[in-house]
Amino acid sequence: MRRRKKNKNTGRTKKIALGGILTALAMIFSYIESLIPIPLPVPGVIANIAIISVLYLLGGGQALLVNLLRITLTAVLFGNFNSFLFSMAGGMLSLLVMVILKKSGHFSIVGVSVAGGVFHNVGQITAAVFLMDTTAIYYYLPVLLIFGIVTGIIIGLMGGYVTQRVY
Repeated sequence: MRRRKKNKNTGRTKKIALGGILTALAMIFSYIESLIPIPLPVPGVIANIAIISVLYLLGGGQALLVNLLRITLTAVLFGNFNSFLFSMAGGMLSLLVMVILKKSGHFSIVGVSVAGGVFHNVGQITAAVFLMDTTAIYYYLPVLLIFGIVTGIIIGLMGGYVTQRVY
Protein backbone atom coordinates (compact mmCIF):
# COMPACT_ATOMS: atom_id res chain seq x y z
CA MET A 1 0.00 0.00 0.00
CA ARG A 2 1.37 3.36 -1.00
CA ARG A 3 1.51 6.11 1.63
CA ARG A 4 0.60 9.64 0.76
CA LYS A 5 3.26 12.21 1.35
CA LYS A 6 2.27 14.65 4.02
CA ASN A 7 2.05 18.14 2.60
CA LYS A 8 3.74 20.76 4.75
CA ASN A 9 0.76 23.07 4.19
CA THR A 10 -1.71 20.55 5.65
CA GLY A 11 -1.15 21.75 9.22
CA ARG A 12 -1.48 25.37 8.14
CA THR A 13 -4.67 24.64 6.23
CA LYS A 14 -6.17 22.91 9.27
CA LYS A 15 -5.30 25.91 11.45
CA ILE A 16 -6.91 28.33 9.00
CA ALA A 17 -10.04 26.16 8.78
CA LEU A 18 -10.25 25.83 12.57
CA GLY A 19 -9.80 29.58 12.95
CA GLY A 20 -12.63 30.16 10.48
CA ILE A 21 -14.91 27.70 12.24
CA LEU A 22 -14.25 29.26 15.65
CA THR A 23 -14.79 32.76 14.22
CA ALA A 24 -18.14 31.59 12.84
CA LEU A 25 -18.96 30.01 16.20
CA ALA A 26 -18.19 33.29 17.98
CA MET A 27 -20.47 35.12 15.54
CA ILE A 28 -23.27 32.60 16.11
CA PHE A 29 -22.92 32.99 19.87
CA SER A 30 -23.01 36.77 19.49
CA TYR A 31 -26.17 36.50 17.42
CA ILE A 32 -27.79 34.23 20.00
CA GLU A 33 -26.91 36.73 22.73
CA SER A 34 -28.53 39.52 20.71
CA LEU A 35 -31.79 37.52 20.75
CA ILE A 36 -31.89 37.13 24.54
CA PRO A 37 -34.60 39.52 25.78
CA ILE A 38 -33.01 39.98 29.20
CA PRO A 39 -29.89 42.07 28.65
CA LEU A 40 -26.74 40.51 29.99
CA PRO A 41 -24.64 42.89 32.11
CA VAL A 42 -21.86 42.57 29.53
CA PRO A 43 -22.69 41.41 26.00
CA GLY A 44 -20.36 39.02 24.22
CA VAL A 45 -19.95 36.61 27.10
CA ILE A 46 -20.84 33.38 25.33
CA ALA A 47 -18.68 34.25 22.30
CA ASN A 48 -15.62 34.23 24.53
CA ILE A 49 -15.79 30.43 24.58
CA ALA A 50 -14.51 30.58 21.01
CA ILE A 51 -11.79 33.11 21.88
CA ILE A 52 -10.33 31.08 24.77
CA SER A 53 -10.48 27.98 22.57
CA VAL A 54 -8.57 29.73 19.76
CA LEU A 55 -5.98 30.97 22.27
CA TYR A 56 -5.30 27.43 23.50
CA LEU A 57 -5.59 25.67 20.15
CA LEU A 58 -3.95 28.12 17.77
CA GLY A 59 -2.09 30.68 19.87
CA GLY A 60 -2.23 34.37 20.66
CA GLY A 61 -1.85 35.67 17.09
CA GLN A 62 -4.82 33.71 15.82
CA ALA A 63 -6.83 34.62 18.93
CA LEU A 64 -6.14 38.30 18.22
CA LEU A 65 -7.30 37.92 14.62
CA VAL A 66 -10.46 36.01 15.56
CA ASN A 67 -11.26 38.48 18.33
CA LEU A 68 -10.84 41.49 16.01
CA LEU A 69 -13.05 39.84 13.39
CA ARG A 70 -15.70 38.89 15.95
CA ILE A 71 -15.82 42.35 17.52
CA THR A 72 -15.93 44.18 14.20
CA LEU A 73 -18.48 41.92 12.52
CA THR A 74 -20.69 41.76 15.60
CA ALA A 75 -20.76 45.55 15.86
CA VAL A 76 -21.62 45.90 12.17
CA LEU A 77 -24.32 43.21 12.20
CA PHE A 78 -25.88 43.49 15.65
CA GLY A 79 -24.56 46.62 17.35
CA ASN A 80 -23.45 50.18 16.91
CA PHE A 81 -20.33 52.28 17.22
CA ASN A 82 -20.50 52.43 21.02
CA SER A 83 -20.86 48.65 21.29
CA PHE A 84 -17.84 48.38 19.01
CA LEU A 85 -15.76 50.66 21.26
CA PHE A 86 -16.81 48.89 24.46
CA SER A 87 -16.18 45.45 22.97
CA MET A 88 -12.84 46.50 21.51
CA ALA A 89 -11.62 47.95 24.82
CA GLY A 90 -12.76 44.93 26.82
CA GLY A 91 -11.79 42.33 24.26
CA MET A 92 -8.28 43.60 23.62
CA LEU A 93 -7.41 44.15 27.29
CA SER A 94 -8.84 40.75 28.15
CA LEU A 95 -6.91 39.00 25.39
CA LEU A 96 -3.66 40.73 26.35
CA VAL A 97 -3.99 39.54 29.95
CA MET A 98 -4.97 36.02 28.87
CA VAL A 99 -1.99 35.71 26.50
CA ILE A 100 0.41 36.83 29.24
CA LEU A 101 -1.06 34.47 31.84
CA LYS A 102 -1.15 31.52 29.43
CA LYS A 103 2.50 32.09 28.46
CA SER A 104 3.49 32.20 32.13
CA GLY A 105 2.42 28.57 32.48
CA HIS A 106 1.19 29.12 36.03
CA PHE A 107 -2.55 29.19 35.31
CA SER A 108 -5.08 26.66 34.10
CA ILE A 109 -7.45 27.47 31.27
CA VAL A 110 -10.07 28.32 33.90
CA GLY A 111 -7.71 30.71 35.70
CA VAL A 112 -6.78 32.40 32.42
CA SER A 113 -10.46 32.68 31.53
CA VAL A 114 -11.38 34.20 34.91
CA ALA A 115 -8.66 36.83 34.50
CA GLY A 116 -9.93 37.46 30.97
CA GLY A 117 -13.48 37.93 32.24
CA VAL A 118 -12.39 40.35 34.94
CA PHE A 119 -10.19 42.42 32.62
CA HIS A 120 -12.85 42.43 29.91
CA ASN A 121 -15.13 44.19 32.37
CA VAL A 122 -12.35 46.55 33.49
CA GLY A 123 -11.69 47.49 29.85
CA GLN A 124 -15.35 48.11 29.11
CA ILE A 125 -15.92 50.20 32.23
CA THR A 126 -12.79 52.24 31.52
CA ALA A 127 -14.02 52.88 27.97
CA ALA A 128 -17.39 53.95 29.35
CA VAL A 129 -15.71 56.36 31.77
CA PHE A 130 -13.88 58.04 28.90
CA LEU A 131 -16.86 58.06 26.52
CA MET A 132 -19.34 59.35 29.09
CA ASP A 133 -16.82 61.59 30.87
CA THR A 134 -17.77 60.48 34.37
CA THR A 135 -15.99 58.31 36.91
CA ALA A 136 -19.31 57.43 38.58
CA ILE A 137 -19.49 54.43 36.25
CA TYR A 138 -16.72 52.78 38.29
CA TYR A 139 -19.33 52.13 41.01
CA TYR A 140 -20.73 49.44 38.72
CA LEU A 141 -17.34 47.69 38.59
CA PRO A 142 -17.68 45.48 41.72
CA VAL A 143 -20.86 43.91 40.31
CA LEU A 144 -19.18 43.36 36.97
CA LEU A 145 -16.11 41.83 38.60
CA ILE A 146 -18.27 39.23 40.32
CA PHE A 147 -20.03 38.58 37.02
CA GLY A 148 -16.61 38.34 35.29
CA ILE A 149 -15.39 35.75 37.79
CA VAL A 150 -18.51 33.59 37.49
CA THR A 151 -18.66 33.74 33.70
CA GLY A 152 -14.88 33.30 33.49
CA ILE A 153 -15.19 30.00 35.35
CA ILE A 154 -18.01 28.80 33.09
CA ILE A 155 -16.25 29.93 29.89
CA GLY A 156 -12.98 28.37 31.04
CA LEU A 157 -14.65 25.04 31.72
CA MET A 158 -16.46 25.10 28.38
CA GLY A 159 -13.33 26.25 26.54
CA GLY A 160 -11.38 23.41 28.15
CA TYR A 161 -14.02 20.97 26.95
CA VAL A 162 -13.84 22.38 23.40
CA THR A 163 -10.04 22.22 23.28
CA GLN A 164 -10.02 18.62 24.49
CA ARG A 165 -12.59 17.61 21.85
CA VAL A 166 -10.92 19.36 18.91
CA TYR A 167 -7.49 17.78 19.31
